Amino acid sequence: MTTLLQNALIINEGCSYTASLLIRDSLIAAIYEGEHSYPEALEREVDEVMDCTGLWLLPGCIDDQVHFREPGLTHKATIESESRAALAGGTTSFMEMPNTNPTTTTLEAWQWKMERAAESSWANYSFFFGGSNDNADELRRIDRRHTPGVKLFLGSSTGNMLVDDPKTLERIFGETDLVIAAHCEREEIIRANRQHYLDTVGAEGLDVRYHPLIRSEEACYRSSSEAVALATRLGSRLHILHISTARELSLFRNDLPLSEKRITAEACVHHLVFSDRDYEHLGNRIKWNPAVKRLEDREALRAAVASGLIDVVATDHAPHLLSEKEGNCLTAASGGPLTQHALVAMLDLAAEGLFSRELVVERMAHAPARLFDVDRRGFVREGYFADLVLVDPQRPTLVTPASILSKCGWSPFEGHSFGHSIAATFVNGCCAWRGGELSQERPEAHALTFNH
Repeated sequence: MTTLLQNALIINEGCSYTASLLIRDSLIAAIYEGEHSYPEALEREVDEVMDCTGLWLLPGCIDDQVHFREPGLTHKATIESESRAALAGGTTSFMEMPNTNPTTTTLEAWQWKMERAAESSWANYSFFFGGSNDNADELRRIDRRHTPGVKLFLGSSTGNMLVDDPKTLERIFGETDLVIAAHCEREEIIRANRQHYLDTVGAEGLDVRYHPLIRSEEACYRSSSEAVALATRLGSRLHILHISTARELSLFRNDLPLSEKRITAEACVHHLVFSDRDYEHLGNRIKWNPAVKRLEDREALRAAVASGLIDVVATDHAPHLLSEKEGNCLTAASGGPLTQHALVAMLDLAAEGLFSRELVVERMAHAPARLFDVDRRGFVREGYFADLVLVDPQRPTLVTPASILSKCGWSPFEGHSFGHSIAATFVNGCCAWRGGELSQERPEAHALTFNH
């Protein structure tokens, strides 16, 4: 199959330029800079010509933090349903987290996910291996070519995956040369805060506005700073997920290229879009762990994305049924769906002047590809896999319940209109999303390969 994408504005590696791109089978075969700069006979030789005048052509996003809930939690989501939503949002590759049921803390559990994704995923896939207090020996069995890294919950989590034994942490940080992706919140601080507000306010009064007070700035900073200190002492490769506070930004550097950093950071879309002022009208729909915090934190995170203190922007896509989101800040489920609207949300922030559209591509495609050393993805380059996204900057996206592809059926963005839309998404050269609809057949998704 050959496809010619004609006269798109390619946004890639810090540049924007008009060009046409030839897809042959699963790869980018050629890039022709300039309008109608390809050989005249090419239009007659290819299977399809797509006129992309007025559209932006980006590398597909690589999301390094999603929860697709399979196995064990498939009433919320499945690999199939959420990978379809990802494609509709311009994400062509994902790295999924281990807190499913059973947890992905054995090679057998990891292999089950890989086989399930091969059968059902619409996007390229990979799965983190979960660390626990008692599986350090199991980490030696990891399939390095297809595992992005080791995930550690350094705070309470679903599936009892809290890693808090000092000897285990020393061993994992000291022995593992893969990326250690860490969720950092200090559990004893959270517990003390919870008891304080139960004593002073009472359970009935603890609405979602207390969530960022219980899962506080101090709980995040203490855990993150301890992880950074341990990684610095042992020379570990540490990537701290979903930074949510301004204070934590002091732990990171922007004076080195990503390739030279041993300690890196990620921000998530909900922490860049929402603040505690939004709890009043969105309530538990924006309840995440770590919590959405102050407006000052949000503004600092946005600036850190622009400056390079934050290396990667991801989603922490974590769907629950709306019924599971009911209750007070102690009982309502934390997490929500984001993958379908993450890229258009970030492009809207760029349109507001917070950073450039080129930087959005850097943080959502190039940086995760570099950080995890993903083989031939994350860039618009000849010889790379044709994981591509066409964005229409003139056509808005109105979020309605009917348009939501995540199995949970809701979004914190319902009723909002984004200024951009995803016109088409290609996975390994196959156009899997076009004109607001998925293709009739599932594309051939690949297991991600890592050149660790």
